Amino acid sequence: MHHEKEFSKRAFSYNEYNIIQKKVAKRLLSKIKNHPKKILDLGCGRGEIFKNIDWEIEKFIGVDISSNMCSLHPMPKNGAILNFDFEDEKLFPILKQHMPYDLAISSSSLQWARDIGKVFEEISKISKNIAFSIFTDKTFKTIYEISSMDSFLLSSEEILDKLLSYFEFEYEIKEYKLNFEDNLSKFRYIKRSGVSGGKRVLSYKETKNLIENYPLSYLEFEVIFITGKSLS
Repeated sequence: MHHEKEFSKRAFSYNEYNIIQKKVAKRLLSKIKNHPKKILDLGCGRGEIFKNIDWEIEKFIGVDISSNMCSLHPMPKNGAILNFDFEDEKLFPILKQHMPYDLAISSSSLQWARDIGKVFEEISKISKNIAFSIFTDKTFKTIYEISSMDSFLLSSEEILDKLLSYFEFEYEIKEYKLNFEDNLSKFRYIKRSGVSGGKRVLSYKETKNLIENYPLSYLEFEVIFITGKSLS
């Protein structure tokens, strides 16, 4: 899995480059009004969710595919940080041992799922309440248009369609723009931020062409924010 290596390699410089992910985590948390006490965070990274929780919690379980990210996550007083791929079939039986959860949350991570519908199904079995922020295929839209390539991310419609089987929910779609002084800085950001998941989608020649001809002063991102309850 390419993104596992990329996130691990970049873990120690990641904090300098995850500007959008920080904004997204704070916005996602702002949508949670009932101050859940027992929280499961899938794709917890260095702890952006944990560090921004401004209410008293009783238990926190974080899961991340990168061992380096896990080592940089603050250790909760009551809970654990687990180094797992959230699609590993061994994970959810372990998570069930820590039930109940008042909330399953995931910020800027579920877009990497190979089978997001299956992940939604497993989450619906262990937590009544959910809060997700997921990058959509409109992220880096102009890059894909110029290079005539399809995004490896799901559309908001595809994500919502997968959710319908397991949750009743509300959602918001938000666009972000991140400005840069030059095109080289933009592509350096893509490589170092983890937003690309370590996927190499362009050849050197194609990348060089994009760096020279990308027409915007900013990179584009689209994120869908979802809050809801399990149907089960």
